[in-house]
Amino acid sequence: MPAKLHMILSKQAQAEGISLNQYVKSTLEKAVVLQEHSRKDKDKEDRFLKAFQALLEKKFEQIELKMESKEDLSGLLPKKAELKSQTDEYPDLFELVPCIITVQDRNYKLVRYNHEFAERFDPKPGAYCFNAYKGLNEKCSNCPVEKTFEDGRSHWSEESGLNKDGTIAHWVVKTSPIKNHEGEIVAAMEMCLDITPMKQLKEKLEKSEKRYHAIFNNIPNPVFVLDLDTLEIFDCNNNVEPVYGYQRDEIIKGSFLDMFKNEDREEYASKLKTSAFISQAKQVTKEGRTLFVNIRVSPLEYLGRTVLLVVTSDITKRLETEQQLIQASKMATLGEMATGVAHELNQPLSVIETASSFFMRKINKKERIEDENLFTMAKKIRSNVDRATKIIHHMREFGRKSDVTKRKTDTNKVLNKALEIFTQQLKLREIEVVKELQEDLPPILADSNRLEQVFINLLINARDAIEAKWEESDHKGGDKKISLKTGSKDGMVIIEVKDTGIGIPQSIFDKIFEPFFTTKKVGRGTGLGLSISYGIIQDFGGSIHVLSNKNGGASFVIKLPVAGQE
Repeated sequence: MPAKLHMILSKQAQAEGISLNQYVKSTLEKAVVLQEHSRKDKDKEDRFLKAFQALLEKKFEQIELKMESKEDLSGLLPKKAELKSQTDEYPDLFELVPCIITVQDRNYKLVRYNHEFAERFDPKPGAYCFNAYKGLNEKCSNCPVEKTFEDGRSHWSEESGLNKDGTIAHWVVKTSPIKNHEGEIVAAMEMCLDITPMKQLKEKLEKSEKRYHAIFNNIPNPVFVLDLDTLEIFDCNNNVEPVYGYQRDEIIKGSFLDMFKNEDREEYASKLKTSAFISQAKQVTKEGRTLFVNIRVSPLEYLGRTVLLVVTSDITKRLETEQQLIQASKMATLGEMATGVAHELNQPLSVIETASSFFMRKINKKERIEDENLFTMAKKIRSNVDRATKIIHHMREFGRKSDVTKRKTDTNKVLNKALEIFTQQLKLREIEVVKELQEDLPPILADSNRLEQVFINLLINARDAIEAKWEESDHKGGDKKISLKTGSKDGMVIIEVKDTGIGIPQSIFDKIFEPFFTTKKVGRGTGLGLSISYGIIQDFGGSIHVLSNKNGGASFVIKLPVAGQE
């Protein structure tokens, strides 16, 4: 006989004051009597089965037994044992389930609770739920058990309280009604799942998110989070409004490309998806003001998707200041070039003066000028007027304020243009210019006016270095030469300006591009030429450095990215 069945039958035998054997025998005899009686009267078979079931229910504490066979009574005992085994599991589940379970009567008194509850709260006998859970003297406000008693439904809530060790705990609570045979709610079951670790993690995430937003919004630059494919704005920080004039709600779900001019949008759509850094991008504010910005682009994971983190830096004021400095440097360069320009203009003016004097003399003497001579001299006058006009136009164009917009530029053309201004004065100083320019040189992205300023600065330095060398008695003789060379390699256009001058000590290579640094005598330069040239080349995405030549002199090497590869 199974141990649990033995225990139940023993209790029933003890209650009736007889031995276990007598109790079992009596029970089976009653069953046999009922069985024999039913065989005599088939019409009473149902009553026999019901009576036998009632007898078993009484003896085994109201455990329901479903009979499938009405004729084979020998099969009842195995089914009864199976049902009893399943029913015996319920107390184990109640005790071992990994959550808190309590049963409360309508006065909120604890009728029953499981091991988890006892371990956590160590309740006193006859304790009420509100006292055991939270140490209160009355039921909680918004009590889910109360709601279950009122409407007979299950309810959910989230509660917090203290464990017996004083630590704070958080639970998700579900209540369910318990009804008697008449359908009346006599108690409520309350199940509580400890969500303290989840709650703590949530609090940490909230704190982390607050820190992220604090950092995000206090970055001193506008920051945008863009869709990788459409460039739609998912998010932006607080510094967008002061720079662009847009409030956050105005641009969220809008396109970042709306901040560019229509004709530039296709170009920047491509650059944003392929470049990590975009220099001097031209954007438009809400009021229509042009804005120059540097843009840094970084892909990252955001809410489960890959996005672009875009940080812009407003460089408009910096560019304006640089332009003023560049313009001042241009004026200084024009001042340095004044003597050379005067020589350049003197030659065509001399030709014009000679021709005009010839005409005046012939007219005064009333002598006829031969048609051939008249045509030849008129042609010379026209040619030299054109030359003087070209020089003046070139000087005026060079002196104008540069545009920061970069366009495809022919490096050889700009270099030849810069050399035109110096041709005459270099001849006067007996300085030879040797050119080795690569044909079909790929274009670069630059402003031709500012690039010409760089070349002029380097030509002035080369000229002054050669003159400084020949001013020293021990350097008399030798070549006075400036070599200009262009080429391309690995996606870069390379320009070299080489001289046979006094040279540059290697000890000052690191200082040569610093503002106001100069090795020239007082009155020969401002010390800004190379510094400004360095800034211009950097702005074009290139580099410039100096080398010492083996046979004396120095070389300045410029590298600029080919258009489309910057």
